Amino acid sequence: MSLFLWVTIPFLVCYSYGMTLVIIVFAAAVLCELALHFVPGLWRARKFLAGAAIVGSCFGTAGFAVWRPGIWSILLLAVSLFRALNMMRVVEARMHERYLRTVTRRTSLVLMLWQALFAAIWLWWTKAQPSGEAWLTALASLQLLVSVSFFASTLRRLRRTMWPPQTPHFSNAELPSISVAIPARNETEDLQACLESLIACDYPKLEILVLDDNSQTRRTPEIIRSFAHDGVRFIQGDEPSETWLPKNAAYDRLAHEASGEIIVFCGVDVRFAPDALRKIIAFMQSEHKQMVSILPERTKSAQLALAQGARYWWELAPPRRLFRRPSVLSTCWAIESSALKKAGGFAAVARSIVPEAYFAKRLIAEDKYSFRRADGHLGLLSAKPAAEQRATAVRTRYPQLHRRPEYVWAATLFEYVFFLLPTFGIALGGFLPASPFHGLLHILAIATTVFFLVTYELIAVVTRVNNAILGAVAFPFVVLLDLALLYRSMWQYEFATVEWKGRNVTIPAMHVIPHLPPLPDA
Repeated sequence: MSLFLWVTIPFLVCYSYGMTLVIIVFAAAVLCELALHFVPGLWRARKFLAGAAIVGSCFGTAGFAVWRPGIWSILLLAVSLFRALNMMRVVEARMHERYLRTVTRRTSLVLMLWQALFAAIWLWWTKAQPSGEAWLTALASLQLLVSVSFFASTLRRLRRTMWPPQTPHFSNAELPSISVAIPARNETEDLQACLESLIACDYPKLEILVLDDNSQTRRTPEIIRSFAHDGVRFIQGDEPSETWLPKNAAYDRLAHEASGEIIVFCGVDVRFAPDALRKIIAFMQSEHKQMVSILPERTKSAQLALAQGARYWWELAPPRRLFRRPSVLSTCWAIESSALKKAGGFAAVARSIVPEAYFAKRLIAEDKYSFRRADGHLGLLSAKPAAEQRATAVRTRYPQLHRRPEYVWAATLFEYVFFLLPTFGIALGGFLPASPFHGLLHILAIATTVFFLVTYELIAVVTRVNNAILGAVAFPFVVLLDLALLYRSMWQYEFATVEWKGRNVTIPAMHVIPHLPPLPDA
């Protein structure tokens, strides 16, 4: 019913009064939003002003879309929906006021700039009447260029991140002491399998620490204590402060308890071959690295692990060095204790969903960090089930975009235009009239799609998130799932809760006021 009203009311108003009223309403919404952010004293009326901005912005751009339907009016409407979401943040007021005012003001200005850009292009397009064929050809060529760059970047990344088939041998006396640190909460069989693989390792100077992060069942501490005779050390965790993410607080406690020169952090889903730790440390020693993050292989190659496939895609496919953002995973990573302390320890990233990214970015500037992917030579596996993969994506996806709706909008536009639109172009090609121009567009769309499909299949096969058959056709579904998880992550962080092992991580990550009434379950 609401969708029907949003379509019919703007249509009737536009039909009766023309665009003048629509422009007036839209301009009034912009003024309300700007006054809310920049006029002192009006913040107290934020619910009224934000509500007026939501109604006016959506009504105005819906009127544009009805009056002059086309790609530019649809883009204006799409940005207005994000502006409405930003104003809903103001109405809900879940965050600390100072933080809320800062982040919503920034988002408003960026989204308004997006709309101004689209409106300017629309106006120019209407007056200049450029050749549609030329612009479509340019867009299709740009899509092909992006697909080729992703393909070339992936080939380079797969080659450079390959685990060396042979690592230098170090005697037991030359190897540093290490502490394997595992945060555990409400764990069962996975924790036991992980510890069994660790105690079978042949590393000579090994300390294994497991922190029970106040599990709600007895099974977790029982499993940890059952390995005490094998040298596994039990640590009872404390309830984290409201300013700390629970996992980061567990990492911090483990780091303080660890006595090794190198600390290896890993999740309970990791499985180690007997010589895996020796190879990891030997690699760090021979390459003079202070930190290494490892992408493990999947335990089952035939599983349709689309969520994890999307995660690995973003770590391996884009040319990350252009943005100075090194690839990193929390599954298994090792860092020298001295480097961790020098970077400020976990206190420096108390609220960060991906704390290891901070240390990697600092150390890669000194060429002291390396990202590698495991293979049969290393013997490091991940047994994370599909449900956990999706939960991890929801927990990390929005924070990876700095918890900013305008970045979600930009990511949506990019993924649709470059990842999905060429595939749709192939599907539409059969319905277009035969002509040299349409034939060229169809060829470009096929070439772009093939490059993306092959790129994803390379990643899927070498990491064993999909087998060769699934990997060859999975890419469009991976993109759609990635967008769905991104929107779910944004919505839950902004208006509901996101949990890690039964704990709400929204409060520290989003600066949410902790004494709010209970939030609905995620």
